[in-house]
Amino acid sequence: MSRFKLIPVSLAPGDESLSSLSPGVELGLFDANGRALGVATAWPAGWVLWFTGLSGAGKSTLSKAVAAELAAERRIEILDGDEVRTHLSKGLGFSREDRDTNVHRIAFVARLLAQHGVGVITAAISPYAETRTQVRALAEERGIPFVEVFASSSLESLVARDVKGLYKKALAGEVEHFTGVSDPYEAPESPDIRVETDRETVEQSTAKIVGVLRARGLLAPLPLTASTNGAHSHAGA
Repeated sequence: MSRFKLIPVSLAPGDESLSSLSPGVELGLFDANGRALGVATAWPAGWVLWFTGLSGAGKSTLSKAVAAELAAERRIEILDGDEVRTHLSKGLGFSREDRDTNVHRIAFVARLLAQHGVGVITAAISPYAETRTQVRALAEERGIPFVEVFASSSLESLVARDVKGLYKKALAGEVEHFTGVSDPYEAPESPDIRVETDRETVEQSTAKIVGVLRARGLLAPLPLTASTNGAHSHAGA
């Protein structure tokens, strides 16, 4: 017989009905004599941190930086746009329909993970405002907090730091369907967080993002018995 019990704080010690627990439910830790030893949560509530921005604006870099910052305190998964296109959306092109399909696939996986208490970070251009609104609504309908981060950078800065020269080729008409040049990008009008990646350091932007997550109560303490979790990168566009 276990020496300790985890019981919902809302229930009197001795009532061990643990049915219908949801992420974030407070649990009291009691010893065999019913003496309270502490309080924890059943498991941390999941959320989606959705990066949007032009190619090269720093979405992937910031995703990894935020994940590294939070890895010691909760489970984090990254769904990176390039990886999703390789593994989950292989065969899709860059038409409006295909781009939207790709974004909805990322959002679907993000919701599944978040529903199981994972903090999900997505890094995909997701160029269309209507589609971003749709994926936010689908998350919030399920009670999943959705935080949109706009990685903003001037086109001049993106061209200057583009080591592959893709922006120059697109501007010269040599690359079709290049977002922000030959394909549209609809910047968020009211993102939850805006980071100016051509003016801020990675550390400054990361601190801003983590600060908002903490202010919104999305970084609640883990259970007392939880071990340190690392950040894992998943195939995700």
